[in-house]
Amino acid sequence: MRVTVLAGLLLAGLTGFAQDYKPSAERITETVKYLSSDKLKGRGTEEKGGTKASGYVMKQFRKLGLEPGNHDAWYQDFTFSRGKHTDLRSRNVIGYLDNGAPYTIIIGAHYDHLGTAGLFDGRYPVGQIHNGADDNASGVAGLLELARYYIQNGGKEPFNFMFIAFGGEELGLQGSKYFTKNPVDSLSNVHFMLNMDMIGRYNPERGVGIGGYGSAEEWPEIFKGVQYEGIKFFTDAAGKGGSDHNSFYVAGVPVLFFHTGGHDDYHKPTDDAPKVKAKEEAGILEIAVQLINNAMKVDKLEYKGEK
Repeated sequence: MRVTVLAGLLLAGLTGFAQDYKPSAERITETVKYLSSDKLKGRGTEEKGGTKASGYVMKQFRKLGLEPGNHDAWYQDFTFSRGKHTDLRSRNVIGYLDNGAPYTIIIGAHYDHLGTAGLFDGRYPVGQIHNGADDNASGVAGLLELARYYIQNGGKEPFNFMFIAFGGEELGLQGSKYFTKNPVDSLSNVHFMLNMDMIGRYNPERGVGIGGYGSAEEWPEIFKGVQYEGIKFFTDAAGKGGSDHNSFYVAGVPVLFFHTGGHDDYHKPTDDAPKVKAKEEAGILEIAVQLINNAMKVDKLEYKGEK
């Protein structure tokens, strides 16, 4: 095991990290309400609502003070085919916080949902709006909160941050697949990737699941002492899974995956904003912050693939 602690961080007691800012349940609610409103009609790929959602994320990134993350552009456009559907268009939204560091932490969530279900070959009721409040407006809300958190710190961390809102996830992880094949910077420079997908329906009996525990040698040490009152979590070693972290893991990048579990509204028109538990989501983000900060005590995580 290679766990190299940055001596300066220990001496400083991590005082350089953002401490005054707290993730906001009110802002989470606001973000989820907008993204899962009927106005965006389920944020479907190749539907106007999906394009509006990506534009919303870009404007939030810009307002927060991030730099365009795809060189001088906010968007990473791509096309893909799936089954009988060809030349489908989507785009990732990428914001960057440059701290002048050699390595970068990627934080991601997918902004798309099923839309009006026209691309799913009858698996879901076509024409009905699938608002996707938990899946994955909740994850995008978390993405924006974490971006705000680390921007508030004034760029004092020993890692750069890249915040990515992925397109086309519901159609086969298309945005993250494209990014890992066409990265803005070498994936060898990525410390780890943290993915948030469906973090809005916290169940106190289950807790929040955190996958990827086995994807780096150092995760067990990093997790020690992490806790937040009112939020319990459990870990899963698997780096693979049905969301965008999978693309990074198979490309050799350590990952973490936050997920509050399935529910009866999954991929149904009833996944609506009032059912998202914003206060609990804010607590989940507090746990994410602790893990990110602990991981920044390590020079570079050592990827651990499945045996």
